[in-house]
Amino acid sequence: MPKGTKQKLKLYYLAKIMVEKTDDNHSLTMPEIIKELEKYEVTAERKSLYEDIKTLEELGIEVLMEQDGRNYQYHVGSKKFEIAELKLLVDSIQVSKFITEKKSRELIKKLMDLVSVYEALQLQRQVVVQGRIKTMNESIYYVVDDIHRAISENKKISFEYLQWNINKEMVPRKEGRYEVSPWALTFDDENYYMIAFDSRDNKIKHYRVDKMRKIKILDEKRDGSKEFEKVDMASYSKMNFGMFGGETTEVDIEFNNRLVGVFLDRFGKDIPVRSSKREGWSQTRVEVAVSDQFLGWIFALGTDVKIIGPSEVSERFRDEIARLLESYE
Repeated sequence: MPKGTKQKLKLYYLAKIMVEKTDDNHSLTMPEIIKELEKYEVTAERKSLYEDIKTLEELGIEVLMEQDGRNYQYHVGSKKFEIAELKLLVDSIQVSKFITEKKSRELIKKLMDLVSVYEALQLQRQVVVQGRIKTMNESIYYVVDDIHRAISENKKISFEYLQWNINKEMVPRKEGRYEVSPWALTFDDENYYMIAFDSRDNKIKHYRVDKMRKIKILDEKRDGSKEFEKVDMASYSKMNFGMFGGETTEVDIEFNNRLVGVFLDRFGKDIPVRSSKREGWSQTRVEVAVSDQFLGWIFALGTDVKIIGPSEVSERFRDEIARLLESYE
């Protein structure tokens, strides 16, 4: 790059230096700023730098001046993100299953570019999550973008939906492509799901986003608007354990009082909690999709919980336990 061109970029390099080299705990004097600019082959005088700093503030980069003895120190003040906010974002990226290891590193690197080199060291955090398995679908960003675009344009989509085979390969679940009307994206059980309407089966379905590929946005308008008007998306994932579907019904459950937090965390604090005939126990009624995953969740809570109605649900649970015992005989 010709020297004259670099001189024209003085304001850019000044912003870069101040953002990267300063923060609330690290400042630069005017001679140090001039020295840093020289590394980019940019010359500057004190008088012009004062004007440049004012220009930075007009562009949204706050530069504070503090007196230190006979010298003045300069550092960037408020930024778009506080360091605590960025730490939270970094932690969220690291623990997200649907973001690959490679994409996680790339995202965190971009976040580190928003702060000084000193603050960036604080973002090099290692959040240890037991058993964390990241997705291997590198194209998930583009899948999510296509879904959002289809929703905003009120269009149907088609895609391939994958599953693992015995050779540990991801292969399409069926011949041909799925065709649905996407309406929302949601998180459940640490996974990202698309909620859509299937016109062929005339019902709402959900799909793991990291198992979708080769999305095409179709020219057809979406179906299912009336069906989605009836859906409370906030409670949808509560009813569908692990997003595995089943017949939705109200289930009465009795539980030991020490498990009240488990039920409030799962279904929300608005569920009814009333005293049971058994001392130290309570009852609740929740609406769920009665699937194997729901029954497995109940089973995992052991003898501190019991399905007390309706009878067909408690009988199904009892039959599942009996079949499980038979498999071990």
